[in-house]
Amino acid sequence: MSRYLPNRSLLVLTVLSLLTGGLFSCSQYSTKPISKGYHNLTAHFNAYIIARDQIDGAEQIIFKNRQENYNQLLPILLPVDSMLIQPVKPQLDDAIKKASLIPERHQNSKWLDNAYILIGRARLLKQDLPNAIEVFKYVNTKGTDENDKHEALVGLMRAYVEASDYANALNVAEYLRTQPLNRVNTRNFYLTKAYLHQRKGEYVTAVGILDATFPVLKKGESTARLHLIAGQLYDLIDQPAKALAEYRKVLSSHPSYDQSFYANLYAIQSSGLTGDQKRIAQSAATFETMLNDRKNTDLKDKIYFTMGLLAARSGQIDQAIKLYSQSIQAAGANTTQVPYTYQEIGRLYFEKKANYEKAKVYYDSAMAMLPVQSPDYAAALARKKTLDEFVTYRTTIRTDDSLLTLARMQPAALDQLLDNVIAQREKEENAQLALAQQITERASGGAVSTVAGATNSNLAPNERWVLYNPVAMSQGRQEFSVRWGNRPLEDNWRRSSKESSESVAAANSPLNNGSAANSVNPNAPLATTNVGTAPATGPEAARRTKKDALRSQIPFSQEAQVQANQRIEDALYKLGKLYKFQLNQPADAIPTFEQLLSRYPNTLPKPEVYYLLYLSNEQLSKASNWKEKLLAEYPNTSYARLTGRTAAQSTDSEEQAQRVYTSIYELYKANNTTEALARTENSLSTFTGTQLEDKLALLRVMMIGRIRGLDAYRQALTEFVRDYPGSKLLPRAREMQVAADQSTANRK
Repeated sequence: MSRYLPNRSLLVLTVLSLLTGGLFSCSQYSTKPISKGYHNLTAHFNAYIIARDQIDGAEQIIFKNRQENYNQLLPILLPVDSMLIQPVKPQLDDAIKKASLIPERHQNSKWLDNAYILIGRARLLKQDLPNAIEVFKYVNTKGTDENDKHEALVGLMRAYVEASDYANALNVAEYLRTQPLNRVNTRNFYLTKAYLHQRKGEYVTAVGILDATFPVLKKGESTARLHLIAGQLYDLIDQPAKALAEYRKVLSSHPSYDQSFYANLYAIQSSGLTGDQKRIAQSAATFETMLNDRKNTDLKDKIYFTMGLLAARSGQIDQAIKLYSQSIQAAGANTTQVPYTYQEIGRLYFEKKANYEKAKVYYDSAMAMLPVQSPDYAAALARKKTLDEFVTYRTTIRTDDSLLTLARMQPAALDQLLDNVIAQREKEENAQLALAQQITERASGGAVSTVAGATNSNLAPNERWVLYNPVAMSQGRQEFSVRWGNRPLEDNWRRSSKESSESVAAANSPLNNGSAANSVNPNAPLATTNVGTAPATGPEAARRTKKDALRSQIPFSQEAQVQANQRIEDALYKLGKLYKFQLNQPADAIPTFEQLLSRYPNTLPKPEVYYLLYLSNEQLSKASNWKEKLLAEYPNTSYARLTGRTAAQSTDSEEQAQRVYTSIYELYKANNTTEALARTENSLSTFTGTQLEDKLALLRVMMIGRIRGLDAYRQALTEFVRDYPGSKLLPRAREMQVAADQSTANRK
């Protein structure tokens, strides 16, 4: 047997040589067929498939766990959300590790580009947008397969959209539009481009691209969702007939229950816009059926909301408000719909009833619950601020008028009135306490410690104890902030000396259930107790303390009455401008400005008020003499010049203005100031609207300083700053004001 040993040794050596050669030939940088085959196989099954399935699974989980806000336009693609990816973040991290094995160990594999694309997708989902963009760019630059490069460009476009870099996203889209894309890349490109235009607010383009995508989509929940979005987009561009067709397609695309429910609701709304009387007539029965369906128990608020929308569109405003209120009552613990319902009620009071005080209440409640990321948030916040201003001015006028009236009352009559106010307050407080006790007993069934009693879950929202009623809680927070301002959590937060007491609503009189803020009513301090004297006790002492606190807010002194009138004057002026510009209600602006002029004939902004009265009457096509009064009393103000301003000045006018300005300036330099001033005042009305108007006006100010003295000079500067707020000469005018003020101070 020994003779066979050399042969066996030779065989072993041969096998070892072959294995060693094979291993060396399998280098990831080798281009030999065996090496490439080995790395293709290993990269595909040991890395690529695992990473791909993990990312696909993560996307499915994100889609399944999404929270759709059907009150708003749904996004075509689910936006990248840091909260949504938390459950799948470890899965995405592992996918990146697996995909990274391919560029690390299998450089000669055909799956290299695909691995980088997977890494880019995972980073995009994780909101790591800068790195996702770099990865997709790398594939487009270094990739070898055209389809992979196109897929990377679609991913790059999506990353740019998520980063709100729409210019670069459009550049990528324009390039892809000219490329021969395969079916999958075509679908993803269309969806991403539609999403891009949706994000930009270009709904016509977005829905057009979305329509072109449907032929390459399979039926399913995701496609049903896209049909629903297409219907919403058609509604937004006022094509209800096409919207109705899309909502019907939702029902034939294997939708989820929520999708079919909202498709039916939206279809009814679109029918109301198309004027389809037959379907409108059937809607009442449809609503009744939906309300009686047990599966819709937690969706009744949406049904009532839709009924309210239809009523509002048909002009039944009071009925719409009633249905919206029913929607709020039916919301229960799920308050997602509630802020939008409050917003709609506020909008009706604002736009249809012009009841701005009620509109403010509902906008306050809406803003307390409306998500910051809502597309309506900015517009709702702007309207809320306008309404806050309106109520502030109205409250200031009403409060200080009431306080001035009280100051003129006879002491005995005033004392009786204060007693009546305190008695009424005590009565209301006792009634509220009794109601709270009754609600608590009903909720707890005699045992407050029970679960039902603790949460009031067996009561309607309006009957729940306030701390378990989310709607009442939000209203309470708003009322507190309106009354006291934004107070920190600390001791003595109600101290009247705090700056935060200078809040808007501090102007409310205590006699009108308002707060006692000295910053607005500084005529007398709040009633205090001497530190060294023991406070009196008993009902009479408590009543006397309350009466003293109320009396302290009444402006008995001359100084306090002047301050109260100044607040009323300022509020009337600002309220009139609010009516004119922000609320677009010239019919309300006119009596407000007229009241200002009647009560305060020497008000400082009198020229502007004349001008605004002229504009308001002109807007209503009413004849008035305010223009003539303005020209007669204040001929040299910018407001007087604005009444004759043309839409555009000709080149000849500009040249003539330049010649006149030069001649006047020469007179000024020659110390012929009197004649120069007279020519300036005559020329200002002639060259209104020219580019030299503000230069001419400032030259007039300088000449007034030479001729009429320091006080007239300071007044003329103040008028220039007021009349030319957009002038490039404004910084120079402010410097002149500072110098004039210093001169006045030195003179004193």
